[in-house]
Amino acid sequence: MRVGALIGALLIVGAVAQPVSAAPADTRPTAIVSLGDSAISGEGAGAYEPGTEGENGNWCHRSTRALVHQTQVASRTINLACSGADSANVSLADTVHYTEGSQARRLIEVARVNRVTTVILQIGANDDPQFADTIVSCIAAWVNPFGSSCRSSLQTQWPARLAAMAPKVEAAIADVRSAMTQAGYSAGSYNFILTSYASPVTEKMDKVLHGPQGCPLRLPDAEYGRTVAVPQFSDALRGVAARAGVKFLDFARATEGHEACSKGNSSAGEWQRRITVDPEALVHGGLDAIGIHLAQQSFHPNAEGHAQLGRCVTEFVAAGVGSARCLAGADGNLHAVA
Repeated sequence: MRVGALIGALLIVGAVAQPVSAAPADTRPTAIVSLGDSAISGEGAGAYEPGTEGENGNWCHRSTRALVHQTQVASRTINLACSGADSANVSLADTVHYTEGSQARRLIEVARVNRVTTVILQIGANDDPQFADTIVSCIAAWVNPFGSSCRSSLQTQWPARLAAMAPKVEAAIADVRSAMTQAGYSAGSYNFILTSYASPVTEKMDKVLHGPQGCPLRLPDAEYGRTVAVPQFSDALRGVAARAGVKFLDFARATEGHEACSKGNSSAGEWQRRITVDPEALVHGGLDAIGIHLAQQSFHPNAEGHAQLGRCVTEFVAAGVGSARCLAGADGNLHAVA
């Protein structure tokens, strides 16, 4: 019986000692994916992906120089953003914008093929804030010097617009999370970053010639935009990020000192586009380009701006913190400051 017990014990030990098969290694390439509107699609940076320059009605203007492609956090950089998109276009809703469907739905397929380590979202400007229309109304106020200022109406309307926007961005975040879950990701297995927007204009322009130089805005209106409207926008999105439990990267002051028309006669050193009329839009989009699409690139980060923003995103991801601001350092480059 002792021999039998010994054999039984050895069998048990042998069974326990058998190595457990390790889970197969994930050999998919790592990827960072951007979603959102023109500010992150690369509008203003040029070198747009074929098929997004107005061909067949697609004006997404996804740039090969967009900030996501300037990051150094994953082996692949994938841009799903589209100029003019709002929160509904990012969500899982059955929407179509510039011929393209839901960004979150496309994210599902991207996240299955790649091992997505970071999702970066910039959205909200085309919801209730109507940022582009606001800029147009401010230009109209400059054209008519006898009318009321742009900021006189915005001061009362802006907070309400931001409050109306917030739940829409929160809903879009929830749908992006749902898309990642459907692709097989757990909530903590990837970085999810919401960003705010950089001020495209400043009151620190040539007091007389800034209009002809490409920034037809009243200086007090530009000052209100830079010092009040854009910071309030960032505060609203920071609140959204906190409630949704995602990381937040503040771009509000990212292009400070490098805004459109901040350098006078020459745009060298500026990170934002001045008013830009692009006749090439007629080549790609035909008669559909007549109107807003001819000037679609105006007041967006240019290629240099996107390179700096991508640099800041890289630092932010590497730092592993929950929130930071992109600010220019002594070396003249943007850095993520916690």
